[in-house]
Amino acid sequence: MITNNNGNKPKSIRLPYVDDFLLSLQTNNYSQETIYNYERDLNVFENFLREINLEFNKINKKTILNYKAYLASQDRKTAKYIAGKKKLSSFSQNRMLSALRAYLKFLIDMDYNSPISPEMVKLAKTTKKHPRVAQFEEIIKIIEFPTNFEKNKKIAIRNRAILEMLFSTGMRISELVNLKKAQIDKEGRIFILGKGKKERFVYLTKRAKVHLEKYLEIRGKTDSPYLFVPYRGRNNKKRDKKISPNYIEYKIKKYREILGINVPINAHGIRHAFATYLAENGANPAAIQILLGHESLDTTTRYVHTSDRYAEKIQRKYHPLKD
Repeated sequence: MITNNNGNKPKSIRLPYVDDFLLSLQTNNYSQETIYNYERDLNVFENFLREINLEFNKINKKTILNYKAYLASQDRKTAKYIAGKKKLSSFSQNRMLSALRAYLKFLIDMDYNSPISPEMVKLAKTTKKHPRVAQFEEIIKIIEFPTNFEKNKKIAIRNRAILEMLFSTGMRISELVNLKKAQIDKEGRIFILGKGKKERFVYLTKRAKVHLEKYLEIRGKTDSPYLFVPYRGRNNKKRDKKISPNYIEYKIKKYREILGINVPINAHGIRHAFATYLAENGANPAAIQILLGHESLDTTTRYVHTSDRYAEKIQRKYHPLKD
């Protein structure tokens, strides 16, 4: 366990120019969600400095080494200074280290004093796991589950429309919760302003369009411009209310557990399945790249070429001794 240097109560330590750093992200058109994530991850580093009672201007390479050990342990504190409940994955650790590196780079770019260079913050080695894509039949079971499971008819229709849209379009969960009615035209085209302010269109299938229309019929009048709105809870009281991503993830997890599906499907897994099954049916990776809003085709190919069934299909089709 990491303790402070002299056993005293941790000081009230603040990172300098954090507000300026966040403002620079805003002026460079980073999304509010991304800015919030940077702020949250830097708060974790602040918590660490408080625990070891070390001022920011005194950090060095050893401090970064200890911080990496801190992130990898269960003794760490979250951004809200609450004890971590589980060990962070290497990807989460690297996200926090990347936030610190970006902050240090900003200090140097602005000619502010930085005790160490960004290059001293080395990322942790990640473990490459074999991606698992749910069977098509499992995805369909989850999408259709709200209709018969949810006792409240309005919630059942809304949640069914949400899941139908996720699989129909391959949207990110952040894109779906921020979706407004005005972004959908009569043909079922949806205009998306996605990650990195990239614009694209995604398209509803006839099936998804039917379920969206059912939802709009029962949605009722509301001042909220957002498409999917909560019917109860804290968010229901807001004028510009919108459904939360945590609620959607919770429901997908609950549906999966009740159905007895052991593949850990979540909203991103549905997006992944969207890309995989398009590829398996012969879709061009470049077209899938556009639909997903990826900047690099390499990112898309990691999505669409990870299916075991896809790999088997390629081998059987192209192996020189296939006959």
